[in-house]
Amino acid sequence: MAAKKQTKKATKADEKEPKKQVKKKNTAASKAKTEEKTTVKKKTTSKKPAKTKKETKKTTKKKTTPEKKETKKTENKIEVTAKKEAKKPLTKEDKIKEKIITALGDKSLTLGIIDELSSIIVNESIDEKKIPKIVERVYEDFYKNRIDPSEACGIVGAQSIGEPGTQMTMRTFHYAGVAEINVTLGLPRLIEIVDARSVPSTPMMNIYLDDDHKNDATKAKSVANQIEITELNDIADMEADLTNLVITVKPDKTALEDKGIKSEEVFDVIQKIRKIDAKEQKNGNIKITLDEPSYKNLLDINEKLRTLKVKGVDGIKRIIIRKEPEEGYVIYSEGSNLEEVLDIEGVNPYRTQTNDIQAVGRVLGVEAARNMIIQEAHNTLSEQGLNVDKRHIMLVADLMTADGSIKAIGRHGISGEKSSVLSRAAFEITVNHLLHASRKGEVDNLEGVAENIIVGQPVNLGTGAVELAMKRTKKKSK
Repeated sequence: MAAKKQTKKATKADEKEPKKQVKKKNTAASKAKTEEKTTVKKKTTSKKPAKTKKETKKTTKKKTTPEKKETKKTENKIEVTAKKEAKKPLTKEDKIKEKIITALGDKSLTLGIIDELSSIIVNESIDEKKIPKIVERVYEDFYKNRIDPSEACGIVGAQSIGEPGTQMTMRTFHYAGVAEINVTLGLPRLIEIVDARSVPSTPMMNIYLDDDHKNDATKAKSVANQIEITELNDIADMEADLTNLVITVKPDKTALEDKGIKSEEVFDVIQKIRKIDAKEQKNGNIKITLDEPSYKNLLDINEKLRTLKVKGVDGIKRIIIRKEPEEGYVIYSEGSNLEEVLDIEGVNPYRTQTNDIQAVGRVLGVEAARNMIIQEAHNTLSEQGLNVDKRHIMLVADLMTADGSIKAIGRHGISGEKSSVLSRAAFEITVNHLLHASRKGEVDNLEGVAENIIVGQPVNLGTGAVELAMKRTKKKSK
């Protein structure tokens, strides 16, 4: 038995020995691999060493934790600000607004009226006990002035603007005390507004200056010089030598100083003209020779030089600077270019006006164009002493700008796009409209005013929109 145990132990020891040898071999191989890796690492420094799973986990944890902290911080900040806003005490106006809303109960008023009411109550220090009575009276007046269902507001609006339009004059007037600038007013101006003309007959601008420039005459003059077009003819004399076929430009120093232009600027502008060679002389004159000398070319280039733009904004021909009582210096221009004028330093972009509605639509958007139509139409009517309610003009302006573009009220705009064939034919070019409609096979649903009048049936508006039938029951005989 002892011998057997010894043999078993020997066999176990023998089995363990090769394992140890294998382990030793493995360790030697791993050492060799590590040595190779270190050499590779030294050679390729750009490659980063591979991270173990534990290391990556640690790094990911480190990365995510600051982001979480930041989000928590922001959430805490939001909560703090919300609490602060909640803690803010209500103003007098807000309290009165709440009282007005409670006084209304199930009834409703527009937010604008509620705001106006609350401000009047605060400003005039009206007793808060009277608020329910005031709200009742306002509500009654508000609902009296509302349009009735199926009211013919379009016809009423057209009549309200059209009838006073017949009393307007056809003349053009001088503008607001400025005798040099003529502006189209009266009926021609109203037609321009309604037709949505691309360029008005007498374009003009009221250019207001910012706080730095409006009280200083020299600064206002410098802004005006940047806006007004100055041609070469205004600041220099030109002489054409017909024998040698040479043009000499003699800049006027006083005119250059007045306009704030340097002689180098004039020379640079002249050089931009093709087929000429310009050289500046010692006395300040500019000598121009032609690449293809001929009598005709000389006259053409001489004419080009006279109307050559040296400085200023395109479209603005003349400028007048006036000192207004509370505004400081204001620039009035003959001609309009809203896009470029707003970019000039010293101009107040919030107050500068133009009578070009299409330009306002391009630069400032449709809402601004709508307000412009209302303002211009109202001003032209009120200048003639015609008091037309603004709501009628607002309806026209809304119709003109409803789809995001400025459309004319005419056959090229709103009237030409009507779905009804008969109403289009009733407006202009009757035969053509009827022919086109018959070729296409259009159907008229007779929903408007004109088409129902043509057919000879009651109009689907006002009392005509209501259909009532009364049943008559026979009395029972006793």
